[in-house]
Amino acid sequence: MTLTPPLAAPETQDDDGRRSPRAALDAAVGYLCSIQHPKGWWQGELETNVTMDAEDLLMREFLGIRTPEDTEQAARWIRAQQREDGSWATFKGGPGDLSTTVEAWVALRLAGDDPAADHMRRAARFAVAAGGLERSRVFTRIWLALFGLWSWDDLPDMPPELIFLPRWFPFNVYDWACWARQTVVPLTIVATLRPCRPLPFAVDELRTHADPPPLSRPWTWAGAFQRLDRILHAYSRRPLRAVRRLAMRRGAEWILARQEADGSWGGIQPPWVYSLLALHLLGYPLGHPAMRAGIEGLERFLVRTETPEGTVRMLEACQSPVWDTCLAVTALLDAGVSPEDPDVVRAAEWMLDEEIDVEGDWAVRRPDLAPGGWAFEFDNDGYPDIDDTAEVVLALRRVTHPDPARLRAAVDRGVAWNIGMQSADGGWGAFDADNTRELVTKLPFCDFGAVIDPPSADVTAHVVEMLAHEGLAGSDAARRGVAWLLGHQEADGSWFGRWGTNHLYGTGGVVPALVAAGLPTSHPAIRRAVTWLERHQNTDGGWGEDIRSYFDRSWIGRGESTASQTAWGLLALLAAGERSSAVERAVRFLVDTQKADGSWDEELYTGTGFPGAFYIRYHLYRMVFPVSALGRYVTRDLS
Repeated sequence: MTLTPPLAAPETQDDDGRRSPRAALDAAVGYLCSIQHPKGWWQGELETNVTMDAEDLLMREFLGIRTPEDTEQAARWIRAQQREDGSWATFKGGPGDLSTTVEAWVALRLAGDDPAADHMRRAARFAVAAGGLERSRVFTRIWLALFGLWSWDDLPDMPPELIFLPRWFPFNVYDWACWARQTVVPLTIVATLRPCRPLPFAVDELRTHADPPPLSRPWTWAGAFQRLDRILHAYSRRPLRAVRRLAMRRGAEWILARQEADGSWGGIQPPWVYSLLALHLLGYPLGHPAMRAGIEGLERFLVRTETPEGTVRMLEACQSPVWDTCLAVTALLDAGVSPEDPDVVRAAEWMLDEEIDVEGDWAVRRPDLAPGGWAFEFDNDGYPDIDDTAEVVLALRRVTHPDPARLRAAVDRGVAWNIGMQSADGGWGAFDADNTRELVTKLPFCDFGAVIDPPSADVTAHVVEMLAHEGLAGSDAARRGVAWLLGHQEADGSWFGRWGTNHLYGTGGVVPALVAAGLPTSHPAIRRAVTWLERHQNTDGGWGEDIRSYFDRSWIGRGESTASQTAWGLLALLAAGERSSAVERAVRFLVDTQKADGSWDEELYTGTGFPGAFYIRYHLYRMVFPVSALGRYVTRDLS
């Protein structure tokens, strides 16, 4: 590792005898470099909630491949995550969640846990008090229906004929976000075939036997779609059989065409497991190449840990090597590591090899746009994303690569692709352009979180920042992006964070982007953001925002301080030119909470999958963002 230019004099302590920001930064850089993979990438664990593990066991049971070892190891993880009240939450410290608790209980019954055991009785009590199976989400009840524990008649109908709808017609599969369409298409096959493979136990302990809620009024969207669902159920009892068979075959072809090289679908758990179930139900044997690759590919997503009780097995919902690597490179460069340092160049080489040069579903709305983006995962060529592409470009453009022409060409392709993916309103979504038709969100089976991919402040900010650093701040795309950001600032001065928790993430991304794009730090939008950050700084000098802010506005900007969220606040203040006590207190928080090995602890979740439903603990966020923030703080007076 080469630090250039020298960061500062080699002091290790401040005047008061405490570790200096420079010493903390050097220690953090050393730790970050020590965990780089020999091939160049970084990859932190991606932790979510136990529905991943429960559904993995249920899928394996359904396919007939569940083993005692898989079951025992997964059950240990599920039990370890149970809360005192018997429930399971969707994020650490959060409230108990009914559907997560139901799925965990069923998985533990599958593992042989006695329903009379204390932890099982506490789980059942919580589930019943929260509404029971009758009020669990649709996806949970689909899993129950697979095993005869819920009636398919009492689930929303999902006709496979959706695959035939033209792209201009409402409810066509491209109206859904990429993660949702990849899930819905196989689910239409599963729900149409209505399999039932009974388990040797029932779930009566989780039932309330409450009547279903009454239909909403027919002139509301909810009421209209509830009545449409009754019509679809009637059609499904007597469908046009030739049309239905063709729809199923077309659906299978659509699914197979989107399987990735590692056997996954989209590199994420939901479409992966449902695609395997759909193909299996259509008669694809376990030895078929698609099935075999899909099942074997899950092994790479399993994290095993040795504990005194035995091996614990956790399934990652996704993996984030490209995201982790570009953020790590940016962090090292912010810290003063040389742009020609071997660690940096090795990471850049790996990222260049990860560029996607084929079309994916994004081309449905942008058919004339040449490919040139990056995905989040190791293997997801069908779904590069705008956010990763922007951050990869921001990292690569600063690297001194032995083949500068190759690097420059990749950067130019990434910039062009991102510009081409701008939505009509001037913002950027994550995977698609103009994926904003809200009608699909009204359907009865859309209770599993975000199902469309509209522009967001965090993604738009990252693209605007990329364009600005590429000398394109005056371009039409950048100016429209800035206008979008200014138009979406909250009344309190913050910005909503779609992919990170929450207003701290949004604000921490937007302020540096606006300043890079040329807004003066005296601009009212910047001043309002600074005021918001100062008002929400914790007494310990850090920032934290509880995930509950997504469904309870009283939590906006409030929560226990974390390293990553403190770094987001600090990055915004530094970009705004602040030299205030708020900056110094934030720096001191990061320095004082750093561990001896140069890392930080962060058990709280600060990442977001679906606001209000699905959250992520990125294990590397506790490193990359503090290193960037401390690096920019230490080097700002030396430039």
